[in-house]
Amino acid sequence: MERVWPRGIKKEILKIDGWLKDVAPSIELRKWFGHKPENWAEFRKKYERELDEKTSLLTPILEASKSGNVTLLYSAKDTLHNSAIVLKEYIESLGKSIH
Repeated sequence: MERVWPRGIKKEILKIDGWLKDVAPSIELRKWFGHKPENWAEFRKKYERELDEKTSLLTPILEASKSGNVTLLYSAKDTLHNSAIVLKEYIESLGKSIH
């Protein structure tokens, strides 16, 4: 999840039930990370701590995962180092499956 809508994807063409901006990393954390792989390990820890404070905001994602697939969008070009990966793994650590 991101606070910024991914470039090149029109909201109108996606069939989405919600966009939970507040689940995304804080603006400060996102800027600090800067999508630099050398900051990845620390970014993960910091974002997970932010998620610990936002667990109630995850309810719509957890509920949606009960009835089907959940798609997490991200705007980063890097497919290995982005907030969606951390969010997916965090949700899975709660015992829920995200595809």
